[in-house]
Amino acid sequence: MQRLLTQAQRFMRDEDGATMVEYALMLALIAVVCIVAVTAIGTGADGMFNSIANDL
Repeated sequence: MQRLLTQAQRFMRDEDGATMVEYALMLALIAVVCIVAVTAIGTGADGMFNSIANDL
């Protein structure tokens, strides 16, 4: 029984799992920001090219 309690205490102090979750959340947030930025740039470039094509 003492071994089980010791392992439970060690598990509660271990922060590796929390760190991994934090990195996964940061990675997901960075991916979302990149997708939004590329979409915005693509929309702006599309409008600019259409404007140039219409002027020609």
